[in-house]
Amino acid sequence: MAIFHSHIQIISRGKGKSAVAAAAYRAGETIKNEYDGIVHDYTRKGGIVYTEILLPGYAPAEYSNRAVLWNAVEKIEKASNSRLARELDIALPVELTPEQNISLIRDYVNHTFVEKGMCADLCVHDSGKGNPHAHIMLTVRPIEQDGNWGGKQKKEYILDNDGNKIYDPKKRQYKCRSIPSTDWDNRENADKWRAAWEDMANAALKRYGFDSRIDRRSYEEQGIEQIPTIHMGVAAMQMEHRGIATERGNMNRDIEVGNKEIRQLRARITKLDKWIEEVSENPAPPTISEIITERLSRQGESGLYRLKAAAGIFNFLMNNEIYSMADLENKVVEMGGKVQSIRTDLKKVERRVDTLRRHIEHGENFRKYRKIKTKYEDLYAQYKAAQKETGFGAKRKTQKAHEAANDFYESHRAELAMFDNADKYLRDVLQGRFDPKKLSQLSKWREELAVMAVGKDALYQDYYALKDETKKVEEIKRSVTEILKSEVLGRTHQRVRGMEI
Repeated sequence: MAIFHSHIQIISRGKGKSAVAAAAYRAGETIKNEYDGIVHDYTRKGGIVYTEILLPGYAPAEYSNRAVLWNAVEKIEKASNSRLARELDIALPVELTPEQNISLIRDYVNHTFVEKGMCADLCVHDSGKGNPHAHIMLTVRPIEQDGNWGGKQKKEYILDNDGNKIYDPKKRQYKCRSIPSTDWDNRENADKWRAAWEDMANAALKRYGFDSRIDRRSYEEQGIEQIPTIHMGVAAMQMEHRGIATERGNMNRDIEVGNKEIRQLRARITKLDKWIEEVSENPAPPTISEIITERLSRQGESGLYRLKAAAGIFNFLMNNEIYSMADLENKVVEMGGKVQSIRTDLKKVERRVDTLRRHIEHGENFRKYRKIKTKYEDLYAQYKAAQKETGFGAKRKTQKAHEAANDFYESHRAELAMFDNADKYLRDVLQGRFDPKKLSQLSKWREELAVMAVGKDALYQDYYALKDETKKVEEIKRSVTEILKSEVLGRTHQRVRGMEI
């Protein structure tokens, strides 16, 4: 079934990223980065079903070549921390054929980005395992009408009340401020782009005769009372597709089972609530003693079984101080509130458990791959130092240092990526409290996770207790139904006998 997934990230040189490397990887090509001389070869990568460069009308025609486009981007960006590209990762509807999905994503990219002046590098991946998706790399610097790169920002003079420029004697220049040359970086764009994809994908699903739809809103925003599953991640998804159970996959399966059980319990309690409303309209609803008597008089059951069942109902009624149908109605209302409370509390617990597991996962990755990161940084530092040397053999030394750093990077690409992700994640989460040498929070997260697990078990115990109470009320419902049925039959027989007389 189609799902909504749209993730946006910035590819930045300041984070050790390269637009050329990213483009080569997405497209499964070999491209040399003219900025640093590194050749990125991803021709062995599989699952790539479609690639295309989409350009605004005034962009140079040669930019339709992937290598030319992204090397031009690398060349125009001079700073060591330059933002090189923006990337979107979008899940495609599994209901549609590859051709339909390609047509859909091309229309989306053209309408949403290219028409606004961005160059777009579109790559569609589909390994045949039910996860078709598209990578869209976008330029962040505009192209002017003459085909040259424009500025990311423009300077605007600050004026006084009379409209005159204000001179700053300390800086010996007129005061000015930077104004973005486009609105592409506005935060509001993220939701606009997500909404546009939702609309176009749903229109395509409808056009091709499918009832399924995607929704960018969370379950809470949609008003769906359901515990959301956690994000699997690429590695976990690949393992699950190969039949290897993962911790996150097991968590999602537990959540799905819990959602199903809670939905079923709520449906049962809702039915009981409606039934009590109907019974309450009866001018003379059965009494508690009549309910117990009916349970004791069941036909086709052993005397011991009937006695135990009646005793169970009696104990339930007495323990809950239920002496009339009105009291039973209050009990069912209370049960409905409990199941809602359990669902809400479970949702909070699952959300916190997911957060803690992500904290712990990144913390463990940070510790596990820190030595690899340090080794790579040492090799890269040797390469940069060699670049500054002159004289006999300097060029050969630089080349060997570059090869050593590049070979190490290619051999440990996954570990380095996981370390970088962990480093960024932990710095964002801990901010000023981040200490890479100690990372003392890791043990605290594990302790809190253990506490949350106990709390989760307690909530499920409450759920099972409520489930037992629901069974008792359903048993009472059957007894009341039998009593009312017998009363109706009795009145019918009286009318028949009266007619015979």
